[in-house]
Amino acid sequence: MPDAHAPSLQIDGPLACITLRRPRQANRLELGDLQTLEQHLAQVEADQAVRVLLLKGEGRHFCSGFHIDAVPGVDAGALFEALAQAWENARPVTIAAIQGGIYGGATDLALACDFRLGTRACEMFVPAARLGLHFYRGGLERYVNRLGLAAAKQVLLAGQTLDAQAMRDCGFLDQLLEDAAGLQQASDALCEGLLAAAPLALLGMKRHLNAIAAGRLDAAALAADIARANASQDLSEGVQAWQEKRAPKFRGC
Repeated sequence: MPDAHAPSLQIDGPLACITLRRPRQANRLELGDLQTLEQHLAQVEADQAVRVLLLKGEGRHFCSGFHIDAVPGVDAGALFEALAQAWENARPVTIAAIQGGIYGGATDLALACDFRLGTRACEMFVPAARLGLHFYRGGLERYVNRLGLAAAKQVLLAGQTLDAQAMRDCGFLDQLLEDAAGLQQASDALCEGLLAAAPLALLGMKRHLNAIAAGRLDAAALAADIARANASQDLSEGVQAWQEKRAPKFRGC
């Protein structure tokens, strides 16, 4: 029987939106939710029309992480690592719209996104060390690469709770909005701006920027994508639109 509170997926042309739907439990993730998120991501990946993926949650909080005591014997770290790695490597540009608390492994899922927007109601906390959990490699790397070693130690070792301003200061949040209405407006604007960009350049640069950050740049693949974009109709359209002072109409070819 389908779970009415499982994450939902809505695809509207080039924009996909996944919503976490357990607001009474601060959108904690059950084992089935992780599987559903993987399935949703696979569906998005298979739809070549999708260029932007938005992740958001219902209610006061964004996500409280995995329901750790729900399935004894389950390696939550391995499950989260696989999901977060898939999210980071996703073809579309990804955005996390964070309206409140974000805890545990959910912080890494957000770090795997390309952009993170939040409100002043946000806070983050990772209780791994207090629970005896050793954070997995991918999460440790993302924390250090995205936030720096000092901030990673504050959150993962000292177990500090960061408020919204601290999240913005350390780079966890790219934008800090006053409230939910501002978050919605900023998310819509970011999605609109990304969707207005040329697909070949946008998605190619996302892929290679992540590879550079991870020290895994494929120079031949980068050169091929640059050549493809340089020979594209989109580049000609972009230059012509710039000269004519109008919005370009890109086709992804």
